[in-house]
Amino acid sequence: MEKEKITAIVLAGGSGKRMGGGLKKQYLSLGGQPLLSHSLRVFQESRVDEIVLVSNEEAYCQEEIVEKYGFDKVKRIVPGGAERHDSVYAGLLAASGCRYVLIHDGARPFLTQGIVDDAVSTVRRYQACAVGVPVKDTIKLSDQEGFAQSTIERARAWQIQTPQAFSYDLILKAYQKLMKERPTGITDDAMAVEYGRFAKVKLILGSYENIKVTTPEDIVIAEAFCARAALRQS
Repeated sequence: MEKEKITAIVLAGGSGKRMGGGLKKQYLSLGGQPLLSHSLRVFQESRVDEIVLVSNEEAYCQEEIVEKYGFDKVKRIVPGGAERHDSVYAGLLAASGCRYVLIHDGARPFLTQGIVDDAVSTVRRYQACAVGVPVKDTIKLSDQEGFAQSTIERARAWQIQTPQAFSYDLILKAYQKLMKERPTGITDDAMAVEYGRFAKVKLILGSYENIKVTTPEDIVIAEAFCARAALRQS
């Protein structure tokens, strides 16, 4: 039986406006290496067959990350677009020929092999899944004037992370519809599938450490996670 090809699309095209400073967040140093390299290493050592990296700094990524750290599963580096969905679509087009695809934010450096394995196992069964964690806080919806309007049932509320995994044909069809109709308010890949009503998206447990580094405060937290991991290994 022919092996089912699995591709990881890693998004590193963000502008980093909320981080401030001159260097984009995905290239900031974390634990002595570029932040982006941490998630790439997990995919490099995982059951994923190849990686498509979406970045507008192709030469920098090729020389300073892919070649420097030996990420030979990175087969293509493609430019991103103006919005996240544009970048994902570019990655999907470059990933043609695979059976399953995992889409991951390169600014989430604390991806684990366990999360990748769970995502692959789940997508094979359900065709669509998203990693997340149950929320810890009470979540309220506000009205347009900023007053509390309703409270979401916390036991059913999840904070969604990446990777999100899909059968390739399913997510490509979802994004083709998205790119044609251009609806507003689509903030992740699961929503693209939900928008087209193509499939139900299975939620699987991620990790509270699987944070997205977006603001300077997140770097402080990320460095603390790195320091704790180093202590565990010493």
